[in-house]
Amino acid sequence: MKPYIAIVHKDPGSAYGVTFPDAPGCFSAADSIDELFTNAAEAIALWTDSMNEEGRTIPLSCDLPESKLDPEWAESFADAALVIAVSAPASATRAVA
Repeated sequence: MKPYIAIVHKDPGSAYGVTFPDAPGCFSAADSIDELFTNAAEAIALWTDSMNEEGRTIPLSCDLPESKLDPEWAESFADAALVIAVSAPASATRAVA
């Protein structure tokens, strides 16, 4: 499975905020850039575990160019401090196209 694209925002005096266009309701935060990647990976793992437990279908992740074309996320990409890729956990077993 492809990694999940994560949009990272950082306002002055605040934590880094992370959202995932292809993982509705999944988000994370980190006080430092060092914690950012670990927290984002943990968030996507917990999200896929929750989706599996609820018997819900996990959507496939999109490529970055495709994600940037989504009008719902265009402004988030434009204002992003970083855009990172987070590996899909092994628990993401129920993905569909």
